[in-house]
Amino acid sequence: QVQLVESGGGLVQAGGSLRLSCAPSGRTFSRYIMGWFRQAPGKEREFVAALTWSESAYYADSVKGRFTISRDNANDTVYLQMNSLKPEDTAVYYCAADKGPISTSEARYDYWGQGTQVTVSS
Repeated sequence: QVQLVESGGGLVQAGGSLRLSCAPSGRTFSRYIMGWFRQAPGKEREFVAALTWSESAYYADSVKGRFTISRDNANDTVYLQMNSLKPEDTAVYYCAADKGPISTSEARYDYWGQGTQVTVSS
């Protein structure tokens, strides 16, 4: 069964940093669009960032300048470096994969991870 497995979530104080990782299990996603989404309590899941296989990156306005998406093709792993975290960044973060073209819509993504909790305290 194809899976994406996220890791790296946790509790951090406002202004701190975390790095999330997403690794596939069952197949390679080296030619896929890789995206990160998040869902805060009581809210809909929203787009955070996406990266093409050629490493063109796209970000939600709310995270631009603070978050960086990257990929290590040798290890088939995608990362989300999150700096200057704010309490409003608290959410479950999901990794997703799509064949393309790049999209901010979760409906376009075919493969999803189980999510990792990020909690930012004030």
